[in-house]
Amino acid sequence: MKINPAIFKAVCVSSGIPTPVEEHRFHPKRKWRFDFSWPDNRVALEVQGGIWGGGRHSRGAAMLKEWEKLNTAATLGWRILYCQPCDLCMSDTLETIKEALKV
Repeated sequence: MKINPAIFKAVCVSSGIPTPVEEHRFHPKRKWRFDFSWPDNRVALEVQGGIWGGGRHSRGAAMLKEWEKLNTAATLGWRILYCQPCDLCMSDTLETIKEALKV
């Protein structure tokens, strides 16, 4: 499933969530990015596609690189939320984001 960032941003706003930053580079040297983030709150949302069909996030080498990225983000004070593409605009995901942002 392809993510439509404009739709997700609109759903966020209509749900009382500030507009997320898309593809935010959080590290000063590495090219790591979050799918969506709220930099002022140091909250990010990673959309994990392909978890059931042998996609990138379920392969060993890619997982190790992902862990490096996420562990580094944690040391920089980021809180990372996760969902799969089909849950991106679902109420449970939106409520989790609201709780993390305290909105």
